[in-house]
Amino acid sequence: MRYKNIIQKPVEIEGIGLHTGKLVRISINGGEEGGGIKFIRTDMNPHVVIPADATLVTTTNRGTTLKSGDASVSTIEHLLAALSGLNIEDAIISINGPEIPILDGSSKIFVESLQQSGLSKTSSTRDVFVITEAFTFNDPQTGSEYAVYPSDQFELNAILHFNDDSLGDMVAVMKGKDEFVCKIANCRTFVFLSEIEPLFDIGLIKGGDIENAIVIIDKKLTEEERGHLRKKLNKPNVSISEDGILSHTPLQYKNEPARHKLLDLMGDLTLMGRDIQAKIVATRPGHTSNVALAKLLKSKYLEYRKSIGRPLYDPNIQPVMNLEQIKMYLPHRYPFLLVDKVIEISDKHIVGIKNVTFNEGFFQGHFPGNAVFPGVLQMEALAQTGGILALTTVEDKGQWDTYFLKMENVKFKAKVIPGDTLILKMELMSPIRRGIIQMMGTAYVGNKLVSEGELTAQIVKRQNDQ
Repeated sequence: MRYKNIIQKPVEIEGIGLHTGKLVRISINGGEEGGGIKFIRTDMNPHVVIPADATLVTTTNRGTTLKSGDASVSTIEHLLAALSGLNIEDAIISINGPEIPILDGSSKIFVESLQQSGLSKTSSTRDVFVITEAFTFNDPQTGSEYAVYPSDQFELNAILHFNDDSLGDMVAVMKGKDEFVCKIANCRTFVFLSEIEPLFDIGLIKGGDIENAIVIIDKKLTEEERGHLRKKLNKPNVSISEDGILSHTPLQYKNEPARHKLLDLMGDLTLMGRDIQAKIVATRPGHTSNVALAKLLKSKYLEYRKSIGRPLYDPNIQPVMNLEQIKMYLPHRYPFLLVDKVIEISDKHIVGIKNVTFNEGFFQGHFPGNAVFPGVLQMEALAQTGGILALTTVEDKGQWDTYFLKMENVKFKAKVIPGDTLILKMELMSPIRRGIIQMMGTAYVGNKLVSEGELTAQIVKRQNDQ
């Protein structure tokens, strides 16, 4: 049995942003069941909610940044790694600025603060993406390479290649999330000395300090240059170790930089929105390629869900709802009622049927001589099917309607023609909140996927003004 932890009371943390150099305050609270992790920019009016989703990543320059509308939140990876390492699936993170505080450059303080707040353990119902076939992913832009293998647990491996002979190659391994807290969480971020001035030049690392980062000396320094560096950092007593490390404390582990890369990878993979059961070997990983891998894994997961969730239609079985029962929920009528019957329904999904015939009025003008069921009407049919599920949650049946808010990631895979039976499946992507319903829609003809899309609608009280 898998478990998750629930945050019992708010966790308040204050610190400096690594790149902005500004003081910021965050409050970490438990989220709604199944709601995932969300950031709220409380310094904006109105407040802006930014879900922790790989599709919202806008930049990965020395950290991962999410953006929704005009609001963004950056350097999120250390906090996300802490939440993931503690099996916290749902959280609301209120923040009064654009960047999560860097603290000591690791996940340690986030982990300790969350543990001290009191976590309660309960069973998890969230899907796990189980990798069954190995694959590789190479990012030509960064040179990062990833190999993903089937495994009986979540395992991360990082391999770093340093040109400096004193550092050489580094390897770090994390076998299972249980090792995160004791072996990975306290490992600090690092930067090469040669990178510092260019980063300053583009307006980054204004809050950088050897208190929150390890500086790796990647070029030979004379004693005079070492003195100048200490003066520039305003750290006259700081030591530069024989292995070329500049830090207020020695390395906690010989491979601390490689362990921190595992920490970053874990945080970035949290943007998938679900756990993964696999062994991932990352060579020269970085935020850009980590996020690209998270997006790839998310798309593979969605394809996996479609393949295992393809509904079977047996016309000999009595439907859950017939046409007359459907009309009790939907206001649509001929020629715009596009669901003939419902064959499956639960609290999280619904499957409807649309029989496509040449008698449909639109076939007269839509590709005459080569009749094709319009893709937009496939989306409408899916939306009507989802509307039935949404309206089964309200009490006064017939007094509510659902209205489209948006369609995203819509794809049309194959033609639908007269004589086809369209199987319409809608699955909740998150719990219905404040009348907003988000669903993943897939339409099939037989075993063939013909269209798909993420649909969002709102349940609205019907106005009887007439």
